[in-house]
Amino acid sequence: MTSTIFQASDLANQKRVDFLSQARAGRARLRDKDGTSLVMLPESHLLWLETMAQWSSVHLRLEGVIRRATLPTVSELGDLAWLRAFDIDDLTEFVEELHEALVVSNADQNPSRLEECVNAWRVTARQLEDPLRRSVLLGAPSISDFDDAPRPDASLPDDEEP
Repeated sequence: MTSTIFQASDLANQKRVDFLSQARAGRARLRDKDGTSLVMLPESHLLWLETMAQWSSVHLRLEGVIRRATLPTVSELGDLAWLRAFDIDDLTEFVEELHEALVVSNADQNPSRLEECVNAWRVTARQLEDPLRRSVLLGAPSISDFDDAPRPDASLPDDEEP
């Protein structure tokens, strides 16, 4: 990456093309008249950085809460109150998966793996909020949950339907 620092006056002349090219390539630095250093970069890169910062902070906070080995309160979860549907083992698993997703998203410089992870856990949490679905998802199957299937007709080939 180039270390060129552009001046505000450069945006009014031919150097603006170089400035925009560097910004498209990842980062362009501009020194304002008052000495402030400004950076221009692709919006997708900024969104990735913001997502990583947000979820890294969440990960650290959750790790601390989980380390106590007690269920966090809704207040402790804050904007993650949707996690209240999970027990401590599930929350520990979420924190582990979140960590892995953060590592992958950082390596790829793309938040999609992180977003997939969080969305999958949110969907599961929504399902667990319904008592019937919760019992189906978390309940142990019993013999009464199953029915005998009729024996297939031996006279029909496997690829034919009756």
